[in-house]
Amino acid sequence: MKSSHASTSSNSSRSDDHGRKVTSKEGTNATTPHRGFSSLTISTRNFIIWFFLIISMLYILYSSNLLLNNELQDCTSLEEHLSDLLPINNSSQSTNYEHQQEENKLSKLPMRSSETELKHVVFCIAGSSNLWEQRKEYIKLWWKPRITRGMVWLDKPVKTRRNEGLPEIRISGNTSGFPYTHRQGRRSALRISRVVSETMRLGLKDVRWFVMGDDDTVFVIDNVMRVLAKYDHRQFYYVGSSSESHVQNIFFSYSMAYGGGGFAISYPLAKALEKMQDKCIQRYPGLYGSDDRIQACMAELGVPLTRETGFHQYDVYGNLLGLLGAHPVVPLVSLHHLDVVEPIFPGMSQPRGVQHLFQSIRLDSSSIIQQSICYDKKQIWSISISWGYVVQIIRGVLSPRELEMPTRTFLNWYKRADYTAYAFNTRPVTKHPCQKPFVYYMRTVRYDPANKQTVGIYNRHREQYPPCRWKVPSPEIVDSVVVIKRTDPLRWQRSPRRDCCRVLPSKKSSTMYLSVGNCRDGEISEL
Repeated sequence: MKSSHASTSSNSSRSDDHGRKVTSKEGTNATTPHRGFSSLTISTRNFIIWFFLIISMLYILYSSNLLLNNELQDCTSLEEHLSDLLPINNSSQSTNYEHQQEENKLSKLPMRSSETELKHVVFCIAGSSNLWEQRKEYIKLWWKPRITRGMVWLDKPVKTRRNEGLPEIRISGNTSGFPYTHRQGRRSALRISRVVSETMRLGLKDVRWFVMGDDDTVFVIDNVMRVLAKYDHRQFYYVGSSSESHVQNIFFSYSMAYGGGGFAISYPLAKALEKMQDKCIQRYPGLYGSDDRIQACMAELGVPLTRETGFHQYDVYGNLLGLLGAHPVVPLVSLHHLDVVEPIFPGMSQPRGVQHLFQSIRLDSSSIIQQSICYDKKQIWSISISWGYVVQIIRGVLSPRELEMPTRTFLNWYKRADYTAYAFNTRPVTKHPCQKPFVYYMRTVRYDPANKQTVGIYNRHREQYPPCRWKVPSPEIVDSVVVIKRTDPLRWQRSPRRDCCRVLPSKKSSTMYLSVGNCRDGEISEL
């Protein structure tokens, strides 16, 4: 029993590895004396590591200091070397100061003193003495005697009559000293390209813009002013548009404003152009026309084309119905090549047709040929209105996406080219007998002061229509369309949007009434 108690006693004795007697209690780690030794070893190791880290950091700092001193010495020697080659004197410092002052002035341009008015714009019209008698009829349509400023530049004198309501005629300077090597072009391109510069040299006062066009260009002056009002006339601006023909734009340039459609040059840019143009055009003897010569000089001046697609070159043949019936949502600024295309109103000469269109322009120039789309749900008809010009009614439902795309009633300037040769999307003339549009041309338009709105009457164009087997009623029952619209001179001061149209009740099936105006909240074009 005693031996048993001795073996279970809480105190026990044993020898260590070295024969020393070690006394321990039960549950106590016999290796406790080794902890002090381990802690000492770890502390020594940490001290050595930190010592080497500190030494390394001191070495790195010392080396960096040496490198910096060497770089400073190198920079000093380089600066001394440059000062020998390019000495900095007081005059260059003065020039830098003046340049900084000039930049400060430009960055603090004052607000424009007033809005641009018609008196601030000078029209530069390039004409030909051979075609003057017929082309002057187009100028009479839009020119405002004693109000519009500008002149026609011809190659030689022509007979004139008093009170014709035409601008002053001037004769262009001699260009025989300028080289011209294009085999298919005409030297008159040199003369026409200098029209703006020659007008600039006249020293006219209070000019902000020069607008160039051909003698067969028809401008909508109010819309010219609306477009120019968007830009600061004190800056360099070259405003115009490209051709409708993709091939033309490839041959010449998409960066070029076509002169027939017209373009505008701000006064400071015209001043810069006048100084360098005669030297500039000598560097481009192989160019074809006047427009590309002007654009070449603009490229040397570093001024890009600011696009305004309301300037229309109309490099097309045939009928303009497709283009004028689906005009983009921009103001109509100009028309061109009217002698090449068919009259815009059937049965009228071209000048007479344009004069007829000006009935609408005088009432609401901002809305002229602006498209609106709606649907007659009862008859299941699609209706497209080009305000002031034409209404088209089509059986069935054509989406707005289709209707806003011009129908190819016209041919490309390159007649062998197909629809891919246009610079915009088009759609084919339908071959389906039931979807041929019924076309109603504007007969008359007037202003109703009592209701403060315009009232236009559009009559159906008489032509043969193929038989249709659809059970949808034929628009042939409608002889005339009455379009009611309030004038909207401020429409281009808002974000661009098509007007909406609504079908109004009518007591006579032979007359359709339509209302055109700003879209109401939530209103969309849908059947």
